[in-house]
Amino acid sequence: MKIKRQKDFYSGLMFAIAGASFAIGAGNYNIGSAARMGPGYFPLLLGGILSLLGLVVAALSLRSSEEPNTIGSIAWKPLLLVIGANLVFGILLGGMPTIDLPAMGLIVAIYALVVVAAMAGTKFSLKSALVLATVLAIGSYLTFIVGLSLQFQVWPTFISG
Repeated sequence: MKIKRQKDFYSGLMFAIAGASFAIGAGNYNIGSAARMGPGYFPLLLGGILSLLGLVVAALSLRSSEEPNTIGSIAWKPLLLVIGANLVFGILLGGMPTIDLPAMGLIVAIYALVVVAAMAGTKFSLKSALVLATVLAIGSYLTFIVGLSLQFQVWPTFISG
């Protein structure tokens, strides 16, 4: 059996594995029933649906296709920058005591996240990245601090005291 559409096959396989992982992880919680759902009910249901859809996509990729659909080379720069942006966000938000880096807070972490992730694109504009970061920082502040009253650091320690 030959894979006709590699992109569909591997993306379907990825979704099936991710869905199965969530469904298996949901087993650690009380599932309950449809009438009285437990905390594991919804992740189990969504994980099962995602796995099923992933398997369908992977199976359909084995059918014939008029055009070749192969996977090209891995785009390392965007991949590493997007993952790195998330790591930088986490480190700046919570700090890193092992290297004496204090928590920089939500606002600084959002600006760093957006600027680093924007460098992954083909056209990088610092101005547009800063505008987007400003909108996201204001929206995050209003949502999480004002709206939900979550208690975490917004500003760096040397500013907020």
